Amino acid sequence: MTSPGAAEQRSPWPALWALVIGFFMILVDSTIVSVATPTLMQAFETDVNGVLWVTSAYLLAYAVPLLVTGRLGDRLGPRPVYLTGLAVFTVASLWCGLSGELGLGLGGLVAARVVQGLGASMMTPQTMTVITRTFPATRRGTAMALWGATAGIATLAGPLLGGLLLDTLGWEWIFFVNVPVGLIGWLLAWRLVPRLETHAHRFDGLGVALSAVGLFCLVFGIQEGQTYDWGRIWGWISVPLLIATGLVMLAVFVWWQARQRGEPLVPLRLFADRNFSLANVGITTMGFTITAMIFPFYIWAQSVRDLSPTQAALVMAPSSVLSFLLARPAGQLTDRVHPRALITTGTVLLAVGLWLLTQAMTPTAPLWQALVAAGVLGVANPLIWGPLSTTATRNLPMADAGAGAGVYNTTRQLGAVLGSAAIAVLMQARITAHLGAAGPEAGTSMTGGAALPPAVAEGLARAMAEAIYLPMGVILLGALAALFFERPTHLLRR
Repeated sequence: MTSPGAAEQRSPWPALWALVIGFFMILVDSTIVSVATPTLMQAFETDVNGVLWVTSAYLLAYAVPLLVTGRLGDRLGPRPVYLTGLAVFTVASLWCGLSGELGLGLGGLVAARVVQGLGASMMTPQTMTVITRTFPATRRGTAMALWGATAGIATLAGPLLGGLLLDTLGWEWIFFVNVPVGLIGWLLAWRLVPRLETHAHRFDGLGVALSAVGLFCLVFGIQEGQTYDWGRIWGWISVPLLIATGLVMLAVFVWWQARQRGEPLVPLRLFADRNFSLANVGITTMGFTITAMIFPFYIWAQSVRDLSPTQAALVMAPSSVLSFLLARPAGQLTDRVHPRALITTGTVLLAVGLWLLTQAMTPTAPLWQALVAAGVLGVANPLIWGPLSTTATRNLPMADAGAGAGVYNTTRQLGAVLGSAAIAVLMQARITAHLGAAGPEAGTSMTGGAALPPAVAEGLARAMAEAIYLPMGVILLGALAALFFERPTHLLRR
């Protein structure tokens, strides 16, 4: 075991800022490629389904190992696991950027993205674990607010950064930019992140296999279902079969965790804490909502309003700016106020912001309406991300901090995968309803609002606005879950 004594004598804030650099980078990479789809199609002479694998491969490799890498941090310590993951991620980013120059083709880029995702999966749970283990429960809210704000800002900043790099330096730089940032982040983490006490866990080999196979089948089936029209993939393998297999394997995994006499990969006792369980429900709805709202918004902004990728991302800039500015005061409130009040307020405000966005998503509405909606989203975000993560980890035993972080981040990623799949189906259905049978095909080929006939622009705008009602409804389920949070123990002592 490593003694934590030295770590406890110094401020944990420098370590947190070092970790936030890497955390921001890996979350930006989840969305930054979305604006580069046309450019990558041209560079690799492929279709849209081929380019979608550049994002899908990353998200799949990111989501599946999270339960394992979270527990790995408990066993080996979060610092070495994080540093290894960041090194893998940075090298893979260089590989991604060089894939065109080296003639590796689209397959080489997708392979590099898989390695990137594996590196990211090693990093994410450790950032949350370090906060849980270095900040006392009474001051954890402010730290988790920064962590949560980073997650919210990165999701929205990815398309903006991607647009700027595409407009100036080329698609390679959406990956090359990670190399210097990764090197700086690695050096800072090596210098500032403390060595924390390790726990001699035995590794649950069967649990690892069951969770990996179950999550892979489930995530792949949901993520790629739309691509294969929810039918046959190859031979007798179909999307419904994969999803069903994933659900069965995960059910067997839960059964095995309950019967494990040694040390399970996911200690089910974590879910005896009502706030931990409800926070996982809340972050699932949040992951769904943020992912699902992005797609229809950018189609409206670029196809209906003829905005460039950078201009479209700037419409969402108020959300990122306000999320960052309000993170600290929201974190201070998290340590003093019942999480039920903060998270319920935040989720309802987010639903209001999405409704305002639907009213702005027309061919002719002034853009300031969308900016106002983005501002409301920016006020809502810090009332959700930070308070949810703080509430999830407030009562976690230190020996299980990594396992809890792995579960929390897995449910967040599953929510994002579900949101991506569900919104794709709904957008196609609404485009068909407004533009007829040729609507979906026409919608995917539209690149500029100036070329659209008024009737088509109106139909596409209405379809995208109506699609936003799905994430709006899902986040209200998160608000419902938040009503049942218990008062944290540190508030009971006051």
